[in-house]
Amino acid sequence: MNVETKASLVNELAQKLKGARAVYLTDFAGLNVKAMTSLRAKLRNEGIEYLVVKNTLAERALQGLDLPDIAEYFRGPTGLAIATDDPVAPARVLVDFARDHDNRPAVKAGIVERRALDAADVQRLARLPAREQLLAMVAGALEAPLAAFVGALEAKLIEMAGLLEALHAERAGPAPDAGEG
Repeated sequence: MNVETKASLVNELAQKLKGARAVYLTDFAGLNVKAMTSLRAKLRNEGIEYLVVKNTLAERALQGLDLPDIAEYFRGPTGLAIATDDPVAPARVLVDFARDHDNRPAVKAGIVERRALDAADVQRLARLPAREQLLAMVAGALEAPLAAFVGALEAKLIEMAGLLEALHAERAGPAPDAGEG
C-alpha cells in the first residue's frame, strides 16, 4: 500500500471517528468468515459500521482528534464498531453476539461520548435497557406523581362542589308549603 493510499485511509477513518458518538475496539480472532459476516449484518441492522483496520493506521487517525488515548488497545487483530446514533447499541450487539460465539469478538475498549471505557465498562453499558425503554421508564416515573396530583385536585374539586351544594341548600331554607296560607 503506497503512502497516498495510507494517508487517504487515515483521513477517511479520522472523519468517521470524529463524527462518531461511540467507537468500540474488538479482537475478532477466532471468528470464521460466516460468523464475521453475521456480526457485520447484525451491526449494520443497528446502523453501526464495523471496520477491520491496521492498528498503526487507526492510531494515526486517532492522533489528531479530541478523543481519549486508547492506543494501548491497538494490539493484535482489531475491529472498530463505529456508531453515529445510539452509542449503546454497538455494545449490546457485540456482547450478545459474543455470548453466542465463545466470547468472540472480545471487546477490548471503547470511547463513548468522548469518554474512554474498558472492557468491564462496556459489559455494564450493554446491560442497560434500550433507549426507548429508558425513556418509557422516565415517562412512567414522571407520570405517577402527576397523576396523583391530578387525582388530589379532582377530589378537592368534588369536595368543594359538595360543600357549595350544601351551603346553597341551607341558605335556600325549607321549601314553602303550598297548602299553608
